Amino acid sequence: MEHAELQRRLDTVWRMESPRLVARLARMLGDLDSAEELAQDALVAALEHWPRHGVPDNPAAWLMTTAQRRAIDRLRQRRLHVQAELTDELQEPTMGADAREYLDDFGDDLLRLVFVACHPVLPAEARVALTLRLLCGLSTAEIARAYLQPEATIAQRIVRAKRLLAERQVPFEVPRRQDLQPRLQSVLEVVYLVFNEGYAASSGEDWMRPALCEEALRLVRILNGLLPSTVAVLGLLALMELQASRLRARTGADGAPVLLPAQDRSRWDWLQIARGLQALDAAEALGGAEDAYVLQAGIAACHARARRAEQTDWQHIAELYTRLGQVTPSPVVELNRAVAIAQARGAEAAWPLVEALSGDARLKGYAPLAAVRGDLLDKLGRAAEARVAFELAAELSGNAREREVLLSRAAAV
Repeated sequence: MEHAELQRRLDTVWRMESPRLVARLARMLGDLDSAEELAQDALVAALEHWPRHGVPDNPAAWLMTTAQRRAIDRLRQRRLHVQAELTDELQEPTMGADAREYLDDFGDDLLRLVFVACHPVLPAEARVALTLRLLCGLSTAEIARAYLQPEATIAQRIVRAKRLLAERQVPFEVPRRQDLQPRLQSVLEVVYLVFNEGYAASSGEDWMRPALCEEALRLVRILNGLLPSTVAVLGLLALMELQASRLRARTGADGAPVLLPAQDRSRWDWLQIARGLQALDAAEALGGAEDAYVLQAGIAACHARARRAEQTDWQHIAELYTRLGQVTPSPVVELNRAVAIAQARGAEAAWPLVEALSGDARLKGYAPLAAVRGDLLDKLGRAAEARVAFELAAELSGNAREREVLLSRAAAV
């Protein structure tokens, strides 16, 4: 196998499996720093071993086996006893029962890691940053963009969070049912941010990272199984199912982005839409109509129910964003409301709202704001200003595919 191809394959496996490695190692060691260190050691071992002996049939299990053996060595160095079942897990991986056991066990490990990272001993913002770092391997820069915070601030939060978890000796376990609720909101927020990073990657060459969407969906489905009548969980499940239903239609054959109005809606997953609408109905039946996730799912449902783009009920979407802004005030919510108003009532009605947001310091350097300004300026006939706005949005974007779209818009103006 060519070195470049091997590196590409290893990068893919690492991107998908590193959260699982860290989750399992953290459970074994009770130490996040050691878990991340040994996960990296397993990657280095693969770089040394695979070029000589070939890529194993089950590369994920190979990485886990290697990492766990090093973890046991670490435990022995600490003079701790290794339980017999851990030793039993370390047989050479195959594609048979061992591989199935390896895959089946990770839901618990990942969910456990989410709740550890969202432990009440940590400030809320640290819980989010740490879980994003551990569960999907996002860089501090990607997390900072998601939260509109300086990168240095996010890095400090992660370091302090790990230190505090170690100092307080937080156990690596899923909390008891009576302790779940206080930690649930932060967990849901984190899971949705993971989904969003997969749905519209904040950096890199790819428009989307579908594996992250799948991971987030799996996590929220686990939560729904654990708490089946919880409004916020049902609302987030509905929202993510409805958004994920559009994944196949969001890129063309060449991988280029296809924006919502131009999508071939026959490529939407209508069975997934049905599941999302069912979860939304269940959340509303429980009295959750004003929950933030239920409101967002309602917005997604407006798109899902429109078989053609021109059938979209933008006025209702604007109303839902108004209610969402009352529940969770945010400049990003206000920006999305302005977009809906532009679609429902025209660019003239939305322009004052967007201009007001341009002075909000929290949106400084936020590419979508510049892109919306470009779109409205174009519709208002202010071509030169629109071109500048699209070029600025492209400059601010960290995603290569998104930059291409924005520069194409600038050129078309």
